[in-house]
Amino acid sequence: MSDQAPSRLTTKIGIDTEELTGRTFPYQFDRSLVEDVDLIAATPGADINWLEDVHLMHEDGVPAVFDRYTNAFLKIYFEIPAGEGDTYARKVLITHLREGNSYGIWLKRKHAKFPQPELGPWRDDSPTVGEHWEPATLTDWEPPQGH
Repeated sequence: MSDQAPSRLTTKIGIDTEELTGRTFPYQFDRSLVEDVDLIAATPGADINWLEDVHLMHEDGVPAVFDRYTNAFLKIYFEIPAGEGDTYARKVLITHLREGNSYGIWLKRKHAKFPQPELGPWRDDSPTVGEHWEPATLTDWEPPQGH
């Protein structure tokens, strides 16, 4: 019989950016860093409709915005003015994407299979990734005979 207490199984429904990247970003804490974001000017092309799907949510009891490129929540720690939740969620997300801090964008550098702007359509000066993609290989692995 073990002297250790039995482990508890827990279930976590979401995952946040801090867990994936191991860090936080200044604009999560300082509202002044996103105040001047012009959402219309930052919108890819002329399609403002995608922003209508971005809403202030909560993750672990903390205001957050969902980064669909990473499939994770980006928590917001500054005070959000009443009635401005969706606006600030959108400003934080746009800032996150434009600065290339989305974990999904980080993965593009290695895994993009076709040429595309690394930072997506949010920045005109974005470098291109995916121009020289090669499938990953496992060291010392050979396919089974007959396949």
